[in-house]
Amino acid sequence: MTTHANPNFTPLSIVNTTDELSAQFEHLYNLSREQPILDWSERRAQLENLEALLIDNKDTFCEAISADFGHRSTSETQFAELFTSFQGISHAKKHGKAWMKTRRMPIPAIYMPARNEIQPQPLGVVGIIVPWNYPLNLTIGPMIDALTAGNRVMVKISEAVPTFANAFAEAVAKYFSPDMVTVALGEMDMSQAFSHLPFDHLLFTGSTSVGKKIMAAAAPNLTPVTLELGGKSPVIVLENADLEAAVNRIMMGKTINAGQTCIAPDYVLINKRHHKQFIQLAKDWMATHYPNIGDNKDYTCVINGAQFKRIQGYLAKLDSSCIHELTDVPANEATQLMPPVILEQPPLDSEAMQDELFGPVLPLIHYDQVRDAVNFVNERPRPLALYIFGQDNVDINYIREHTVSGGVCLNEVIMHVAQHDIPFGGVGASGMGAYHGKAGFERLSHMKPVFVQSRVNGMNLLLPPYGALFKKGIGLFLK
Repeated sequence: MTTHANPNFTPLSIVNTTDELSAQFEHLYNLSREQPILDWSERRAQLENLEALLIDNKDTFCEAISADFGHRSTSETQFAELFTSFQGISHAKKHGKAWMKTRRMPIPAIYMPARNEIQPQPLGVVGIIVPWNYPLNLTIGPMIDALTAGNRVMVKISEAVPTFANAFAEAVAKYFSPDMVTVALGEMDMSQAFSHLPFDHLLFTGSTSVGKKIMAAAAPNLTPVTLELGGKSPVIVLENADLEAAVNRIMMGKTINAGQTCIAPDYVLINKRHHKQFIQLAKDWMATHYPNIGDNKDYTCVINGAQFKRIQGYLAKLDSSCIHELTDVPANEATQLMPPVILEQPPLDSEAMQDELFGPVLPLIHYDQVRDAVNFVNERPRPLALYIFGQDNVDINYIREHTVSGGVCLNEVIMHVAQHDIPFGGVGASGMGAYHGKAGFERLSHMKPVFVQSRVNGMNLLLPPYGALFKKGIGLFLK
């Protein structure tokens, strides 16, 4: 892309039109070429700005997200969004200086005394497209990686959470220079224009269907993409699992954010002789952890009417005999409150078993042998996460070795996303590329290989005319 600076352009922290979006992108693009390397003190300062933004606006963000959801538990926002964001910033501040150093790499003896190096460099301008389900964490997380890698950033937050998007944009304008970070506000036209910009890297979190459109929009510009998608993340409960402990963790993962989590347990593979006990344990769990769910402030609503109707639509197409309500409180379309339900052995061709549920609905599916559970998973698109509950290492290792998923938790759900020392990402239909911590730094850097020749070297021996010495030497290496 060739651009030319406009002397009359005033940089913008917030853009509201497609014309402003294009002009601000051009500004950041030019800056990234004029000053391609930011030293550690500059990068650390950006991380500290991000940290200050969170500290000073945490209550505002919690309130804004709750307003967009109709009601979103403040405690959930603090735990699932603020805590993980602060942890990510702390991790980057601790390790970023080491990550950005040029690294010596091994070199075959024949090329010595030359040396190999890897020099991390910023890509330039990174675009981040943020979904509605965890709008704070899924904005901050990619920003941490992009800023630690020395990039400039443009963010487009889902139009489904306008209160939060406006609050975040206003905060960015106070804590960041428009030469570093810009937030794009607006509806679908802005999202489409955003995805067509020739970013140096584009990171999208959302559904598989929209991910395909993002990839298609990026392709004409050869923009590399990281796609964090979703799909139906399975749980396999082994025969020797502690069922009460398994239900405790599975229900936590299914009820946080009312199941509106890309790595929420989507369905449970468990022998049918355990179904009734599982359902009863789940009812007991709900009574303990979400009593009086109709006005319980710890439980989150479905984001909007369209999502509420989508989830209810799955249930309407099923025989009522397979639907087990876990509370006495019915779903409320007016408030978008939807208490969790379990589906016992729903038809495998039903929409509930074809689509990502993304809500508080949990199917139980029977399997006989571990091999059957593995085959069930492998017959479907590769999931973003896979969860295994049990104590038999032979069966656990069999599942690990014979399935492919974005990530795995053993006797736990969801918690792998909060680890900054391992990458997070999908595979196949659940995404491409990974980020978080060092993996995110490298994903949003150009890890440039450098070969450094020594003043004294034997390369001239490889020049023509190829004499006896060359032929003798090459003959030794070709044996």
